[in-house]
Amino acid sequence: MPVRLLAAALGAFALLAVAFLWPAHLVRAGHLALALALVPALYRTGSGAGPGRLARAVDVLAAVAPLVIVTWMALDFEALVYRGTRPSGLDLAAAAVLIVLVLEAARRTTGPALPLLGLLAILYAVFGAALPAPFGHRGYSWERVLAFQFLGLEGLFGAPLAVSATFVALFALYGAVLDRSGAGRFFLDVARAAAGAGRRGAGRAVTLASFLLGGPSGSGVATTVTLGSVAGPLLLRAGYSPAVAGGLLAAGGVGAVLSPPVMGAAAFLMAELTGAAYADVVRWAIVPCGLYYLGLLLRVEAEAASAMAEQAAPHLWTTLRAGWPHLGSLLALFAALLLGFSPTLAAIAGLALALLVGLLLPAEERPPRELVRALEDAGESLLPVAAACATAGILVGALNLTGLGLKLSGIVVQAAGGSLAGVAVLSALSLIVLGLALPITASYAIAAVTIAPALVEAGAPVPAAHLFVFTYAVLSEVSPPTALSCHAVAAQLGASPSDTMRSALHWALPAFLVPFAFLAPGGELLLLEGPAAAVALPVLTAALGLALLVAPGVLRLLAVPPVLRVPAGLALLWPAAAADVAGALLLAAGLVVARGRGARA
Repeated sequence: MPVRLLAAALGAFALLAVAFLWPAHLVRAGHLALALALVPALYRTGSGAGPGRLARAVDVLAAVAPLVIVTWMALDFEALVYRGTRPSGLDLAAAAVLIVLVLEAARRTTGPALPLLGLLAILYAVFGAALPAPFGHRGYSWERVLAFQFLGLEGLFGAPLAVSATFVALFALYGAVLDRSGAGRFFLDVARAAAGAGRRGAGRAVTLASFLLGGPSGSGVATTVTLGSVAGPLLLRAGYSPAVAGGLLAAGGVGAVLSPPVMGAAAFLMAELTGAAYADVVRWAIVPCGLYYLGLLLRVEAEAASAMAEQAAPHLWTTLRAGWPHLGSLLALFAALLLGFSPTLAAIAGLALALLVGLLLPAEERPPRELVRALEDAGESLLPVAAACATAGILVGALNLTGLGLKLSGIVVQAAGGSLAGVAVLSALSLIVLGLALPITASYAIAAVTIAPALVEAGAPVPAAHLFVFTYAVLSEVSPPTALSCHAVAAQLGASPSDTMRSALHWALPAFLVPFAFLAPGGELLLLEGPAAAVALPVLTAALGLALLVAPGVLRLLAVPPVLRVPAGLALLWPAAAADVAGALLLAAGLVVARGRGARA
């Protein structure tokens, strides 16, 4: 019972913070304390038949300590603020304990890589004076580092945790209510109806359902798991192997983090770090999201085997008529963002309508207690995000305190010879390596203060640089060995996790090319930064270029020699008039060659 109450309290905390206008420092601290208190209950110490007495005592202490610290902070908050530059011994002790608890929570929820980076960042801030240039700095005392991390809003309680405590918490609650009200099944039925029957119907339906459910969910793992339970059997009946079905579900679910309007914690963090309105971030992601799911659909079309079973599909109008109220909250959320309201108000509007729909459903179809459980679902889903965001705050704080972020961007630019193309390649490789062991939010948070400035310094516009970094951080979710979505769906379908990861990477591989187009001259048009007349042609040619690269058979262009087809696809993907002309000429030459070969045959 205490665990369920804690989970419900964490799920509802953001709503209470908005209602009572609590100070930012206390909101972030309270959110973190509830998350840290819940982690030991759901991610226990020990193994085998059960944890021993010592392990249970450690878990209890780890659960109680953050609640005690934050209660003390709330009671002594005014004095705490005034002694920000002269911390007491108790302040430093509380800071040390909280940092240790955050690193341990990150280890339990995301693995060892992220907390290890957090620990190295703190050690670097203290002992960095011993390092040679350009990595060395003047060095800071333990007191200075702990006070910086704990007493201000630039370290542990910085922008990443602010995003988790407000926007992400509200949208997690919205997604949980939507799921508990039956929207997941409705979106899958709509996707099946829109995809149609036939051998490719199941693959199309899963791809479309991933987009429809991913938009309001904003979580790759949640979307994958939700669809895996209802759409996994559909794919298996259609003839997909468990690993291939799991890979498609994971690749579609990861696209949820690119899908407006929610897009997950990293997108909210992007708005914070760039100073842009969240509606602008949503607009930037529309075309990249469309190209990502277009690539998946084209793969499905190209690879659906003739041996796959025919699939029936529900009638679209009947499906919409039965569940159209589920669309209301999604439309309200989009409308609020388009009208310029804050993400907080947009989330509350969507949440209110989703809750109303759930309450109006017949009790036998959706019992009211299911909606109460949504608070617990939201709280539990926030644990990895809160731990990752708090650890990312420690990392970002150390980078800002020591100035290492700016130094790293200069080093990257220098290593690439000042070339934007070189910086982009180095950045992509760095992000792939970074994402091998880190979740999306942490990967983006680190890259946003180290790699994105290097891209900007090399000449990329700020939106393009951050969306490049963001997209590669998202794609890291299908890269072994972390790939949380792959692990989750493999367990559901009884597939090998390693085979599922390879399959997911295969499905999503074309998307690794698209971010480079953002950095090209005119690449901002793919982010919808410009008039509609100027945007239309680059978007269409990019879609055609992707189709040439991913599924030439769908366009009936398999006869075009790859030596001409691949360069044509790359040129059309590049958003520049000269590249489009070159791509069109290469494609025309390929068609002539193909026709000549056909005539000789």
